[in-house]
Amino acid sequence: MPRPEVLDRIKEVEQEADDIVANAEAERDERIAEAREEADEIREQAREEADAAAQERLEEAREEIEAEREELIEQGESAREELEQQAEGRENEVVDYVTDLFEEAVHAQT
Repeated sequence: MPRPEVLDRIKEVEQEADDIVANAEAERDERIAEAREEADEIREQAREEADAAAQERLEEAREEIEAEREELIEQGESAREELEQQAEGRENEVVDYVTDLFEEAVHAQT
């Protein structure tokens, strides 16, 4: 092959190589951009799922707290009713005791 043709062929091959490298770099950049976009979507989906799970746990905790609150109120009301019944049963005893104290105090003064 004559020299000018060899030089032209070398230039053609170098241009082809440059084109291949440029195409590979462009494809690489495109894939990186796609991967970043996909990673952003995955992170956003994970964030949304985590938020939903946290909201669900919060709602469950609120329901448990409300159930415990209701149970405590019921227990308190039962205890109050029991104490009221006990107090009503002892009402006459208390009246007698106070009357005795009063009478003792009156007799002590006389």
